[in-house]
Amino acid sequence: MPTSLTRAILFNARQRNFIFKPINSPFINRRFYASEERKQNLIEKIVQKYAQDLSPDQKVKSGDFVTIQPEHVMTHDNTAASIGAQKIKFPKQCVFTLDHDVQNKSEKNLAKYASIEEFSKLQNVDFYPAGRGIGHQILIEEGYAFPYTMTVASDSHSNMYGGIGCLGTPIVRTDAAAIWATGKTWWQIPPVANVEFKGQLQDGVTGKDIIITLCGMFNNDEVLNCAIEFTGAESIRGIGLEDRLAIANMTTEWGALAGVFPVDEITIQWLRKRVDKLEFLKFENKNLKLESSDRPFEHPRINHSRIDYIEKNPILSSPDAYYAKHLTLDLSTVSPYISGPNSVKISTSLAELEKKNININKAYLVSCVNSRAGDLKAAAHVIKGKKVADGVEFYIAAASSEVQKDAEANGDWQTLVNAGAKTLPAGCGPCIGLGTGLLKDGEVGISATNRNFKGRMGSPSALAYLASPAVVAASAVAGKIANPAYLSTSSPPTPKITYTLNLPDEYIENSTISNDSIVPGFPDTIKGQMLFCPADNLNTDGIYPGKYTYVDDFPVEKMAKVVMENYDPNFASIVLKGDILVGGFNFGTGSSREQAATAIKACGISLLIAGTYSQTFKRNSINNALICLESPELVQLLKSSYNVEEKTIRTHLDVEVKFAEGKVLIKGLNGVDNEFRVGVLGKSVQEIWVADGLENWIKQRL
Repeated sequence: MPTSLTRAILFNARQRNFIFKPINSPFINRRFYASEERKQNLIEKIVQKYAQDLSPDQKVKSGDFVTIQPEHVMTHDNTAASIGAQKIKFPKQCVFTLDHDVQNKSEKNLAKYASIEEFSKLQNVDFYPAGRGIGHQILIEEGYAFPYTMTVASDSHSNMYGGIGCLGTPIVRTDAAAIWATGKTWWQIPPVANVEFKGQLQDGVTGKDIIITLCGMFNNDEVLNCAIEFTGAESIRGIGLEDRLAIANMTTEWGALAGVFPVDEITIQWLRKRVDKLEFLKFENKNLKLESSDRPFEHPRINHSRIDYIEKNPILSSPDAYYAKHLTLDLSTVSPYISGPNSVKISTSLAELEKKNININKAYLVSCVNSRAGDLKAAAHVIKGKKVADGVEFYIAAASSEVQKDAEANGDWQTLVNAGAKTLPAGCGPCIGLGTGLLKDGEVGISATNRNFKGRMGSPSALAYLASPAVVAASAVAGKIANPAYLSTSSPPTPKITYTLNLPDEYIENSTISNDSIVPGFPDTIKGQMLFCPADNLNTDGIYPGKYTYVDDFPVEKMAKVVMENYDPNFASIVLKGDILVGGFNFGTGSSREQAATAIKACGISLLIAGTYSQTFKRNSINNALICLESPELVQLLKSSYNVEEKTIRTHLDVEVKFAEGKVLIKGLNGVDNEFRVGVLGKSVQEIWVADGLENWIKQRL
């Protein structure tokens, strides 16, 4: 059975199979259950392989809390925050990559990088230094993300591994510390959405256009906190592996916790070619322990034996597998689309946006979503023989050093440089708001990255758009958002989509909540005054700006002063110690930075209530002893009672939360007293809170 860490992490035992709660639904007060008899989908089958402590013949399903022992766990620059560990239980389970702040050559940052490298040597952990590339790309290139496996990372874009048929999902760095110490962590299997592709892509339309279309057309949290299984074999065969990686990568921005493609002949062919490439590069990877020269080289993860096995033993969803939702997109109706400004939930066809003559100041071909060899080739094809427009800065960075060498060898890199592109080292850089080339006040940028949240790539007053590499290159040359010459300029079709919400086989209406015991040290009741931030989709860049994220010694007092800086610069002067913060829906979307939770805690917030949360933010909050409760009914009532255009509202309402009863009491809202039901916190959540965080909780039990 699951350990005490995973048992009833968020809810009591009778709610452990809870799947989802649609926001705008007549079933708002009902808790949904899946049938015990139904067959597993692909996500559930992969989790089954990595779930620990199951009873004989137990089949996992959406909603279950399970202990997982993932194939691999990747941490990047944030590895340093967890180096308090004395010993890593399974060294070859872990991968360290330095990729975020690689332009920072300060003595302090170099010392941090050196300490991470030294720790990796002591623990015999695979290590990839700054300049080798973005961690997610390395995990694909080196086979840590492999079909039908489960690999996690303390970074929100680990969804990308789904492009190769691996269940990649984000954890947070406190989870990473738990895996280092024990090899395991907890996970709640999310509801699984079937996203079916139909038809074939038109020439010139890319994977980036597909995911921007999906984010813009399905922009009401349809897949929030779901795992996505992409289906439609014939249509998917027309999508190359690099485009699959791009789509899976940005399922994060769509709100999903995973986005997994089927393993088909395209995947197998890519892996076969990769075997030969890795043999050629074997002397460059210091993590490989090469045998004597008289024995043939075999890569430990990507090799023909392993590929043969998955080809002969595919893992497929059962024919009658249950999916919480079914979405379809006709690929033949997708055209080049652009996201923004400053939101992935806004998408506009390139043909329509080009008519507006939107001048740009900066263009970016960087990041883990769109800086692979095919992306650089597409940009080079557009820009060859041309020059970057006067007044425009065009920045390029390869997803990895290997990608850059390939682009240099075929001439694409030099073509971009000759046109006036400015090169950056392989790494994250401007995508996360670090290093050279950030957007300044009032500037407009177009980027082949995955996030355009306000302030993420520089100034909060700048405007950021997302597009495919070819469109970014064409815009850099034109000095405005522009169409590559080879793309059609005719009016594009409207994307053809459908959406079906599937009710589970069984449901229980208005489920009762038991009076779970309160553990010693945990309060029966918390009281405070309500502070209301009504915005939906309040992202972690808005809560805690990226420019502070990798300042490791940033004091708690300063965190309290900069919290919500990109959302509401006045927040820090409004909030009072002991306030109860109420947010909107999808609170904490975006990156996996734990400072978004710890900064809220630092300013004296006693607990959070929201309509819904990003699951990654909720993990961070629980693991850092910040209580999160969900009450969509309360949030909807507040939105109807206050001016939602205000960023931060001091309501002067007194709130009382009774944990054992699962009640939130509010006095005086609209002149009456109100009572709202919330989930009862499980014993482990209380214990983590009493221990002041998951790391302390684990240390107490080692």
